[in-house]
Amino acid sequence: MKIKWPFLVSMILLTVFLVGCEPLTVLDPKGPMAARQASDIMLSIGIMAVVVIVVLVILVYILVKYRASKQPYDYEPPHVEANIWVEVICIGIPILIVAYLSFVSVQSNYIVESAPTGYEDKEPLVVYASTSDWKWHFSYPEQGIETVNYLYIPTDRPLEFRLYSYGPITSFWIPQLGGQKYAMADMVTTLHLAADVPGEYVGRNANFSGKGFAENIFNVTAMSQQEFDEWVKEVYETAKPLTESTFNKLLEPGHLGQMTFTGTHLEFSPAPEHNHDSVTDEAEHDEQSHNESNEESDHSGH
Repeated sequence: MKIKWPFLVSMILLTVFLVGCEPLTVLDPKGPMAARQASDIMLSIGIMAVVVIVVLVILVYILVKYRASKQPYDYEPPHVEANIWVEVICIGIPILIVAYLSFVSVQSNYIVESAPTGYEDKEPLVVYASTSDWKWHFSYPEQGIETVNYLYIPTDRPLEFRLYSYGPITSFWIPQLGGQKYAMADMVTTLHLAADVPGEYVGRNANFSGKGFAENIFNVTAMSQQEFDEWVKEVYETAKPLTESTFNKLLEPGHLGQMTFTGTHLEFSPAPEHNHDSVTDEAEHDEQSHNESNEESDHSGH
């Protein structure tokens, strides 16, 4: 009776806390990339569950079979040498599990880094996703529009996000469409996604970036290509153009609601898509040209 009531109270409290938890959106995929990652997660959970269950069964068996018995006080069990099969099982099985999970992880990394499966022959929609404290800027160069803190995307079309930051390192993540990827200040990283199902999704910054991090989220709406084209036309009819002064104000730290503009900031503040090696080479070439010109000037002076 003393154990019964604490156990019941603990179970009730656990149930109450679990009811308040958010659903696991990563296990509710709406695109091929997210589906691949969800299957990998379930595979890992399944393997770990099997390991835990087997270990617990063996533990119970050992406790029952070798529990304390009515042996004399001075009883000593016989000395047993190492068992080769026990060592093979205890060492070999973990090695096989790690090797298998490593193979699956590497294979999945190559899959999610390339064009989405089934969309290889389709032209991707390119979206430049940049961040500032604490907001998201989405530039559509093909459509010539820009949004703040919300994203409209067509379904059944590959998406190519080019990520960078105007502040600290952030991480672009739409859990139901795929995994996260970092956005940095001096380079562009590329993330391939696709949405199979129309709907409303939530994206977020998955990397801590200051006091406004918790509200650094954005809404994602997936729709048909026809609805997407109609939205683009509506933007041109209702939105104001994005100017450099307006964009500079948007970069100031703070929170904003959803905003829409015609034009993109790429026209006056392009993404850092340079090649660091080529930049270094150009700098060395410029320095060499400068030195040569100085030498020619010296010779002409003489």
